[in-house]
Amino acid sequence: MSRVGIPLEPDLVLVSWTRNPLAPGSARRITASRVIGSARPCGCKLKPNSLLVPAIKCLKKNGFVIVVSKKTTDVSGYILLQRG
Repeated sequence: MSRVGIPLEPDLVLVSWTRNPLAPGSARRITASRVIGSARPCGCKLKPNSLLVPAIKCLKKNGFVIVVSKKTTDVSGYILLQRG
């Protein structure tokens, strides 16, 4: 007999980023992030003013995939990631 269970909800992470408009080519930094579910073990990398690339690498290494990535201006944007 097979067991029927409730499917797990996916984990979602929304990250807003910006770069310094006075320094072309500057690194993207996190301005805000929201987690629905869990971002474990990468939660500590999602703090405001942290570098974006290490946070995204950690999330992808731990099963997240980018669902949406959009630039809102030349120096800002957001990324939505999902796991599960």
